[in-house]
Amino acid sequence: MREIVQRGLWFDEFEEGVRYLHRPGRTVTEADNVLFTTLTMNPQPLHLDAAWSATTEFGRPLVNSLFTLSTLVGQSVAQLTLGTLVANLGFGEVVFPRPVFVGDTLYGESTVVSKRWSSSRPGQGVLVLAHVARNQHGDEVATASRTMLVWGREAGERALGAGGAADSGEAAG
Repeated sequence: MREIVQRGLWFDEFEEGVRYLHRPGRTVTEADNVLFTTLTMNPQPLHLDAAWSATTEFGRPLVNSLFTLSTLVGQSVAQLTLGTLVANLGFGEVVFPRPVFVGDTLYGESTVVSKRWSSSRPGQGVLVLAHVARNQHGDEVATASRTMLVWGREAGERALGAGGAADSGEAAG
């Protein structure tokens, strides 16, 4: 029996200008917002105090923007970097053009902006993605650029073990 292990893409498989749509979406709950905000020790009443938030221009609590960013990046992992990422190198400009509220559903997408083989780390490549989160209405609620180091197929299979890492139907090796 052939076995297929879920994984992200090897560096070699990414193409500049390709946009990946991450599905399913994720509907944000009040528990998500309160738990994330309190776990990260953020006392901002705009995320935690419904009565106070009702007096703001938004009229209700906002979802913590770092929850939005974390969800956006997390949505990309299974499709793009699961088991193929070496390291997250950093984020470029992060923007939150519209607020996110409890009950909104977040949909992520990632576009390959650039890629190059690493000059100092053989078998690994530097990848830059543009991440976008949209709500259920298609409005952009977050954007970010992300730079990461990703294994090339040959080096990654050698380093991580060939145990059936291919999801294309071919045995890894």
